[in-house]
Amino acid sequence: MGFTVDVPLRWGDMDAQGHVNNAGFVDYLQEARVDFLLASPVAHLLGGGVVVVSHQIEYRSPVSYSTQPVLVEVSVAGVKGAVFELAYTLSHDGNVAAVARTTLCPYDFERHCVRRLTLEERDYFASHVVPTEPLRPSRRLPVDDRAMETPMRVRWSDLDSYGHVNNVKFFDYVQEGRIAFSERVSAAMARTRGGGSSDYLWMVVRQDVDYVTQLEFRMEPYRVATGVAAIGRTSMSFCSEVRDAEGVVYARAATTVVCADAAGRPAPIPDAWREVLAPYMLG
Repeated sequence: MGFTVDVPLRWGDMDAQGHVNNAGFVDYLQEARVDFLLASPVAHLLGGGVVVVSHQIEYRSPVSYSTQPVLVEVSVAGVKGAVFELAYTLSHDGNVAAVARTTLCPYDFERHCVRRLTLEERDYFASHVVPTEPLRPSRRLPVDDRAMETPMRVRWSDLDSYGHVNNVKFFDYVQEGRIAFSERVSAAMARTRGGGSSDYLWMVVRQDVDYVTQLEFRMEPYRVATGVAAIGRTSMSFCSEVRDAEGVVYARAATTVVCADAAGRPAPIPDAWREVLAPYMLG
């Protein structure tokens, strides 16, 4: 049996297409996860230190603004010596909007290292494991010199109570890099809005982020490198890295988007877009 949390929608969660931005879903996961942990015997993990290792999100249907909250069901999908995995189902107005997984581990901020779960912590998570089907693996390729780099500056408000960039913000960074990439490759491809019968929409259907190391605030911009992993008939996959000029990688991401018509139905990717994307194909 899962733990259910009502997460209110905010008007500011909406994007230019009039529904909750894909990055906003990660906020809902975090709100539900914090409530779940605070209501448990292992609530001390939040104060003592717990970090997100990775997120996987599969988007099923858009969420439009209403006074009805997003319902997030949280369950434990697995536990090992130093990590535990949570599974989520996000629903709104009776529709499943997304399913997701988060892998976390306890962290000792004084010693700056991961620690193992205590026997009591491990026993708690093990006793609440619910059999859950894993999500399908996403397309992953090394981000090489064919990727396009975009400067990305951390905002002070991006920091969390642990003093480093909150895991949620990386989805914003990956999105900024992807949009900047699209604008530079083809303005026509980037500025689809779905407002007319001949317009297109880009819909994010899957997004994974793996966190490599903590990202700190600084005045100098970091970089988001974005390349194309695959182009199908109606979908496209990107691989990204958040890194610095010296090559230190802070996070890796994989994003799959679907090209859709104004009614939201999958549409073939135009040949002209395939041609301009070819130089940025990874692998």
